[in-house]
Amino acid sequence: LQKNTKEVSIMVASKINSRAKGKKAELELAQLLRNQGHLDARRGQQYSGTNGDADVIGVKGIHIECKRQEKVYDEKWMKQAEDDARHGELPVVIYRRNREQWKVLIRQDLADIIWQTLTEEQKTSIRDRIKFMHP
Repeated sequence: LQKNTKEVSIMVASKINSRAKGKKAELELAQLLRNQGHLDARRGQQYSGTNGDADVIGVKGIHIECKRQEKVYDEKWMKQAEDDARHGELPVVIYRRNREQWKVLIRQDLADIIWQTLTEEQKTSIRDRIKFMHP
């Protein structure tokens, strides 16, 4: 009985730590988005994680799922974003691992649409960054 109690205590502590880590990530991402000009960005009002609200809200037309994990579950996360996004919202997953920058997951067809809306100057800037990262 004592062994089972110890295992349950570890599982509960792990879940609490995971929830705290998720909250911290959502607050960090919301601040980053505000710094980039999305002044209304803030953590969504989630209590159980099952209500379908975005993790970070306030970026018009975008449903943001925020993940702060070492193991990447890109297909699972994208499905969650697509399932939870309201009509007309672009489903996006923004995640990062320890000591890494934030990364964005978006469907290819939507990325193509976004790419077409960019100016040539913006496209050149993106190409230059890609060349810098992958010479």
